[in-house]
Amino acid sequence: MHKVARFREFVESLSRLVSEFAEDESRILEDGKRLLADLVGHKDWLPGEFAEPDPQWYQQYLLYLDPWERFSVVSAVWGPRQGTPIYDLSIWGIIGVMDGALSCRPFGRDPDGHQLIAGDPQQLGPGEIFLASPRIGDIHQISNSLNDKRSISIHVYGANIATVKRYIYDPQTGHRRKFLSAYSNPIVSRITQSSLKVLLERI
Repeated sequence: MHKVARFREFVESLSRLVSEFAEDESRILEDGKRLLADLVGHKDWLPGEFAEPDPQWYQQYLLYLDPWERFSVVSAVWGPRQGTPIYDLSIWGIIGVMDGALSCRPFGRDPDGHQLIAGDPQQLGPGEIFLASPRIGDIHQISNSLNDKRSISIHVYGANIATVKRYIYDPQTGHRRKFLSAYSNPIVSRITQSSLKVLLERI
C-alpha cells in the first residue's frame, strides 16, 4: 500500500510555508528544500502510475496543483540518458532526486546577455536537491546520468508550471524561443491547462 499520507503532509507543510512567506522567496527555497529532501528520502508514497518512463521522452506527471496555483508538484521520470534542452523556469523551483541519478548543469549569460556560459554540472543522487529561480539562476539542463535505468525526481514549482511561458535556449547562439510544458497524465491532458484547478483527487 502506498503511504499517500506522507505526500499529503508534505503538501500541507508546503501550503503553510507559501502562505506565510509569500514575499520571501529565499525562505521558501530554504524551508522547501528541507521539506522536499525529507519527502524524496522515502519511496513508499508514489503510486506506480506516476513513475512510468516513456521510451522516447522524459515524463512530467502532475501530483498536486495548489487551488490558487501558487505552486505545483510533479514527478519527472527519466528513461536512460533522457534529458531536457537548455531551458529556464521563469519562477522558483526545487528539484529533488528520489531514485537514480541526475546531472543538472546551470548556465549563465555573458555580460552582453547573448551567449550562454555553461557552469559545472551538479551530480545529484537520491535525497539531493537542486534549486533554481531567476534571482539565483534558472537557466539549466537536466539529464538522467544512468545508461541503463530510469531516474525519478520530484519537482516543486512556484506556479502551475504548465501555464508558465518559458524559454528554450540554443547552446551555440544563445537565441531563445518560447515554450509551454505539458503534463503527462492522460486525465490532465484532457483538461484545458488554463482552467486546471485541482489535482488528481486520489492523491
